[in-house]
Amino acid sequence: MTPAIFGISGLALTPDERAFFKEADPAGYILFARNCETREQLRRLTDDLREIHGRDRLIVSIDQEGGRVVRMKPPEWPRYPAGEAFAKLFEIAPASAIEAARVNAEAMARELALAGISVDYHAPFDVRRPETDNVIGDRALGSEPMQVAALGRAVLDGMGRAGVVGCLKHMPGHGRATVDSHKELPRVTATAEELAVDIEPFRTLHAHPLGMSAHIVFTAWDAQNPATLSQTVIRDIIRGAIGFDGLLLTDDIDMEALDGTIPERAERAMAAGCDIVLNCWARIDDMAGIADRCGTLSAKGAERLERVLAMMGDPADAIETRELLAKRDALLALVEEAAA
Repeated sequence: MTPAIFGISGLALTPDERAFFKEADPAGYILFARNCETREQLRRLTDDLREIHGRDRLIVSIDQEGGRVVRMKPPEWPRYPAGEAFAKLFEIAPASAIEAARVNAEAMARELALAGISVDYHAPFDVRRPETDNVIGDRALGSEPMQVAALGRAVLDGMGRAGVVGCLKHMPGHGRATVDSHKELPRVTATAEELAVDIEPFRTLHAHPLGMSAHIVFTAWDAQNPATLSQTVIRDIIRGAIGFDGLLLTDDIDMEALDGTIPERAERAMAAGCDIVLNCWARIDDMAGIADRCGTLSAKGAERLERVLAMMGDPADAIETRELLAKRDALLALVEEAAA
C-alpha cells in the first residue's frame, strides 16, 4: 500500500487514474468541489473507488467544515456554519454550544456518509489569537484551549455517531501563524512555554486515531524545518508532548509553504515521521513520483490505519438530519436572544 492519500481530477475517474490507483494501492483519496456535483454522481465516484480496492472500509476523505471550507456546496447539499458560531454560543451557554456543535457535526457527517465519504478533515483544534491569519480565522472554535478542546470533542463525537472519522488538525497548532501556509511558510517565534497553550487541545484529545500536521516552523523546537518535515517536532512534540499515537497525515504536500518537488517533499515528510502524505491536486506524474519515492506503508502506519478504519461504520441511530439541524438552529438562536 502506498502511504499516500491522492486527489481525483474530476467528476469521474479517468482511465489513467483507475489504472494508476489499482497499481499504486494508495491508503485513500481526498475529494474537492471539482469532484462533487450531485448526490448520485458523487456516490458513483466513491463506489468506484471502493471497487478498485475491493473493500468497503477505505479512507475517502474531504474538507467539509462549514463556513468558507466546504466542498459539497448548496443547493445540492445543506449549508453549515463556521466554527465561530459555536464559539460565540460557548461564551454565553457552554453546554448548549457543545450540544449544537455535536448535532451540527452529526448532521453534516450523515450527508458525507450517504455520499460514501468516511473521513472529514474536521475539526481545527487551533487556538485563535488576535494575530491569527484569516486562513484559520472564523474556522477556529475559540481562543481558550479548554473551549477549543470541548467543542472539538463534540465535533468528533457527532461525526462518529454518523460513522465518519474526524481529524485533529493542524498539529501542533496553527493559531500563531500570521501568514497563509497555502502561499508561504509561516514562522512562529513563541517560546516553548507559550506554545504549551497551543498544544493543549491536542493533548486533551490525543487518543483520537487521526491527525494532520502543520506546515509551520516553530523556532523554539526546530528553527530550520516546518513541523511536517521536522523529525524533532514529530517525535518530541506531536508524539511526545502531545502524546498522539494515531495516524499522522501531512497537510496538503502541494502547499507553497514547502519547497522542492512534490515527490521530494513527500519523501522528506515520511523521513520525518509522518505516516501518510496528503497530495491533493491529482497530477499523475506527482502521484507516481510519490509512489516511487515513499515505498509502502510501514507496519506501524498500517496498525494506525487499522484503528482509523475500525471507527468507520453505520450511523448510531435513525434520527433524521432535519431534526438535528432544527436542534442546532434552536441552540444557535440563543446568541441572538441574549443580544436582544
